[in-house]
Amino acid sequence: MQQRDSLFNTLLVATVLCVVCSLAVSGAAVALRPRQEANEKLDQQKNILDATGLAIGEYGVQASQLDREQIETLNGWISQKLVDLESGSYTDETNIDLYNMIEAASGSDTSVPIDNSTYNIGEPRRPKIMKVFFVQEPGTDKIKQVVLPVYGKGLWGTLYGYLALRSDLETIQGLTFYQHKETPGLGGEVDNPSWKAQWEGVKLFDESGKPAATVFKGPAPSGDQYSVDGLSGATITSRGVTNLIRYWASDDAYGKYLNKLAQELASTNEGAK
Repeated sequence: MQQRDSLFNTLLVATVLCVVCSLAVSGAAVALRPRQEANEKLDQQKNILDATGLAIGEYGVQASQLDREQIETLNGWISQKLVDLESGSYTDETNIDLYNMIEAASGSDTSVPIDNSTYNIGEPRRPKIMKVFFVQEPGTDKIKQVVLPVYGKGLWGTLYGYLALRSDLETIQGLTFYQHKETPGLGGEVDNPSWKAQWEGVKLFDESGKPAATVFKGPAPSGDQYSVDGLSGATITSRGVTNLIRYWASDDAYGKYLNKLAQELASTNEGAK
């Protein structure tokens, strides 16, 4: 008869404990997944609303301060579509509900290399298809804003955010980052509400149509419609934000789509007269 503290019994108990714990963790992960997905969706909605300024406009506070019901109400203003960046046209070849930007960027069949030396965002690839969001007052088809997902390298990792444009597609309404690894108090100041507020009204393109919005090195010159203040002590992060905004506005990214959309909006407005 084997002793209770034999090597075999010790290994058996350890194995059983590992199996039980693994099953418990796996079960918890499966059970919590719907809640995690709901929270991820809610977080996305908050960040889009933050970029658009809708929360402040309707409730006078940041989207992070709204309750779930208020967020759902404002989300009624938001619609979405998928865009083929190469053609600048909408596409339904991919299920929009299953689309994941990060997964698309990592797949060789769903992405293309980034080789734009003018606006180096420090990333190897971008998705062929991107999801875009629209702000439309409920009950109308009029587009008030377009929200573009953007990303690019900062100092310690990739910054993921949303760039909101007004209906002229030339003026920035807001910029927010929902994921980054920047240093708190330095590059992490991309989360500072007062810095983010500076983006409202900044021009995305210069008079020749070239992407021109920039994070200035130091305080932005008074009256400069293309610049916001630099992030003190965070030169690399500041440069990264400038590069990613300009890259995604260029013809290598959303540029073709924005040109087509501008023509559509002009035609719509002309027909409404």
